[in-house]
Amino acid sequence: MKPQQFRDMTREELARRINELNQELMNLRFQAETKQLSDTSRIGQVRRDVARAMTILRELELKAEGR
Repeated sequence: MKPQQFRDMTREELARRINELNQELMNLRFQAETKQLSDTSRIGQVRRDVARAMTILRELELKAEGR
């Protein structure tokens, strides 16, 4: 996802999306271990999406604190 798509979400939506992405990442890792994963680059994409979402969530928290 693009960073702007994450910025358009609310805090609750971001938290929910982070949980979904972490679940997907766990499933991808399991598939990789069992040799069932065909697109290994997807693991990196999901990791970057998690990082983007967490960064934007933190930005929202700091903005709410007035920093």
